[in-house]
Amino acid sequence: MKAINHIGLCALALAANQAVANSVVVNQGIAQEEVLKAQQAWCGALVNISNTHKKEGQRAAKDVAERVIDAAYGYQMGAVLFKPTLTVAPQTFRTTREGALSYFVGGDPAFPQDSGFALQGWSKCEVDNAAVFIAGDSATTMGKVHFTGKDGQVTSVDKTWMFVKDDAGQLRIVAHHSSLEYQP
Repeated sequence: MKAINHIGLCALALAANQAVANSVVVNQGIAQEEVLKAQQAWCGALVNISNTHKKEGQRAAKDVAERVIDAAYGYQMGAVLFKPTLTVAPQTFRTTREGALSYFVGGDPAFPQDSGFALQGWSKCEVDNAAVFIAGDSATTMGKVHFTGKDGQVTSVDKTWMFVKDDAGQLRIVAHHSSLEYQP
């Protein structure tokens, strides 16, 4: 009986080693440079959506916004914890791709109060982090984002982002909270 148990254990160990040898392990660690690059890409995408809207209209801006959301956010992984700057109840939080898209470009009757934040003619977007916290496979940032409008006026918001890597190693926004600065 001991020989059968020993042979059985050896077979299990061999199978486990083969499974490990055939698996792909993605390093999910995040570097600060990746986070800063992702933030700058988000800002660049927002300005691109605004410029596309100005030159080609809402439909073209929506196409760009869809590609941006699919590339930057983690909606394909599940709900994203997105609280945009200018939303109100009952649609304050945008945990679905459709809700995020409507916030950025409007035009969705399911979100009648959305006029399209990204369509406001932004000419510049700058990130000013107060801090970046990285813990292995996630990174959280908090700070200000400054948006320059078509009239040159700057609007600043308080912004927190959380990033994780998907199975392919692509950095994804899984939490995004934005609010206007407190005005006493």
